[in-house]
Formats: sequence, structure tokens, C-alpha cells
Amino acid sequence: MAPATPLPESAYYPAWVAAGYAAEMGYLTGRRAEVRGDPRRLMASAQSVICVGKLYNTPLPYSTAFTDAELGWISRYAWGDDYHDVLREGLRRLAVRLMEASAEPFEWKICVDTAPLLERAYARHAGLGWIGKNTCLIHQGMGSWFFLGELLVSFAAEPDRPPPDRCGSCTHCIDACPTQALVPTGRPGGPPYALDSGRCISYFTIELRGTIPAEIRAGVGAQVFGCDICQDVCPWNRRAPVTSDPAFAVRLSAPPLERLAALSEEDFRALFRNSPVERARYRGFLRNVAVAMGNARMEKFRPALERLAASPDPLVAEHARWALEQLASDPS
Repeated sequence: MAPATPLPESAYYPAWVAAGYAAEMGYLTGRRAEVRGDPRRLMASAQSVICVGKLYNTPLPYSTAFTDAELGWISRYAWGDDYHDVLREGLRRLAVRLMEASAEPFEWKICVDTAPLLERAYARHAGLGWIGKNTCLIHQGMGSWFFLGELLVSFAAEPDRPPPDRCGSCTHCIDACPTQALVPTGRPGGPPYALDSGRCISYFTIELRGTIPAEIRAGVGAQVFGCDICQDVCPWNRRAPVTSDPAFAVRLSAPPLERLAALSEEDFRALFRNSPVERARYRGFLRNVAVAMGNARMEKFRPALERLAASPDPLVAEHARWALEQLASDPS
């Protein structure tokens, strides 16, 4: 439980936006940025925020142990069903149970990460974990492999307290990031590190609709959707439990790149229906596949890349041509 009032972290967010760390994600800036600092702007009667975490970790290997150059890597959170639907349904059931148990009626509103709310900050104040140097919420016993959701309610409840920060002097996540997306803030009393989305592999492979900068592409490696590296190397995830929820059973984790490159738009929609991977959109996904093939530098990918280079979509074609240049520079 956290109070439905502005938190100290709301003072840091404008500085993050002003630094350009939101990159081209317009939904994180402007008026929606102003709304994020106060839950009462989402529901005027809100007095408390009930914060929940939903474990999604699975027992399959981490991306840092991934060595097969013929395969592409999909971020762990996207291996199963779309978590938005799963969390919304769980929060709806929670709201119904609370209403059944309450002597007085109350208003409520469900928020998952599409709502303009500083959910990690409220989850921290609700005692679910601390915000690590990788900017993920870390729970001491469960690590960081969980989704966050919130239920705004119009009744007052005793708030919980944030746990201590237990990252200490560890810099595993910072050192491991291939594109150096975790940057020091230099802000006394504030978060020591921030995520620069304009250098983040997850941003480039999910949110960006245009060209991945040439200087970033080598760092993307085999990632075709999202990136888990800063969580994979986190010591707090070494003993993280695994989920038993069938919604997060693995569909695809590391599919063959040749198979992905051959997908039609209809194939893409069928393969990733009700999956977070839909977020990248077909052209963005093929762009990512081309970059991963270029980074693999395998001559066997040449026919697939030549087909992509002939694509009528200029975004896909340009990245495929870049990938072909990588084959020519270092054939294998």
C-alpha cells in the first residue's frame, strides 16, 4: 500500500525528460508527464494505491549464456501472454473481492504500465522493492522478474514503507550494458543512475519506429525484441523463483533467425498474437532480425538478407543492406 499523493520521485522525472532520456517516446512527455506525479489526476477520489507484483521468471537460460548465432533472442517478459491482460484481470478480481469485503462502497481504477503513473516509485513506497542501478524494481527475495500493476482506491489505508537500497557498490548491470544506457545522474539525494532510452536496446527494438543508429547496431547483438542483460547479470536474480502461471509459459524465447526473416505480415501476426512482441510491429521486427543477422556474420544468412534488402519497405531494406555489409567485412 502507498499513499495516493505525490512522491519525492516525481521531482526527478521532469529532469529525466529534460535530459532527453525519453528519446522519441512522446507518451512519456508533455501533458502525460505532468499527470504521472499524482494519482489523483487519474482518479480524483484516490486515497491509496494498492501495488502488486506478478512473477514471470522461467527456468530457461539467460541471454548472457546465449551463444547460438543462428537464433535471435526475445526478451523474457515476452515469452508468454501479454501481461497487460493478465494483470488487468487479476486486479479486477482483487477489486471485486475488496468490494465484497467492504462495508462501504468505494471507487477504484486499474493501472498497468500504459497508465501515466510512476509505478516503480509507488511500488517502492509500498514496500515491493528498491529501484536498482538498472532502474528496475528489485525485491530481495524475488529479484526483478515481475510485472507491476496498481489499483487506485478511494479509501485510506495504512501505507507500507520502502525497503533499504541493497545494490551497494555493485555495478554488474552498468558494466554489462553493451550500449552504455545506464548513466550517472550526479543528483545528490536522488537516484544515482538513470536509463537513457536513446541508448537502450529495448527502446530500439520495441519502441523506435525508425532507423536504429549505425553506431548502436553492433551492441544490439542477437536481440530481436527487448533486452534482459541488465537483469540477467543482477546478483539478486541468481536465486529468483520461477512462475507457475500458465499465462507465462514459454511460446518462443530464441527462434531461428532464418525462420523470422521469412515471416509474412500475416505469419507475424499469427505467431505473436496476444504477445508483447506485437508492440514492435512487423516492419520494426524485420528491421531487428536483419540487424541480428548482420551481427551474427554468418554467410548462410545471405539469401535471407538479400530478400529483405529487396523489400519495398525502405526501413527493412536499409538495415538488411547494412547486415550484408557485415557479412562482406567478416564472412564466416
